[in-house]
Amino acid sequence: MKILVINGPNINMLGIREPGIYGKNTFADLLQLLQDTAKALNIEVEQYQSNHEGDIVDKIQWAYGKVDGIVINPAAYTHTSVAILDALKSVSIPAVEVHISDVDSREAFRQISYAGLACCKTIKGHGLDGYREAIVYLDQLLNHKI
Repeated sequence: MKILVINGPNINMLGIREPGIYGKNTFADLLQLLQDTAKALNIEVEQYQSNHEGDIVDKIQWAYGKVDGIVINPAAYTHTSVAILDALKSVSIPAVEVHISDVDSREAFRQISYAGLACCKTIKGHGLDGYREAIVYLDQLLNHKI
């Protein structure tokens, strides 16, 4: 099984960017968590990060026929990108949306998630552990355990 983890803008700045909101863990910590989770579940996880909306759309389209599931943190594009929503809908790959912070307790504009409309689950406010939860969920879903 192969899971693609897609991170949107500024996720590469974890540990530097607003640690009061996103925590002190770094992007390298996130990559290690992904690797450790993949090893524990005996699955393959590929990570992709871009600050560019079109590149994220291209990666989602690339995933068609190549991965079994997608974990996506569209970051700021969550609230603005119909293009990412349409890409997720077009490939019909089971996807889980992850947000490090609890977006529901933040600014009003963060209450809207376009990408989430194409996802089977959303995990918010669990820090980096939300990624592990998303991968475990997809593993169980794809192996018909839930």
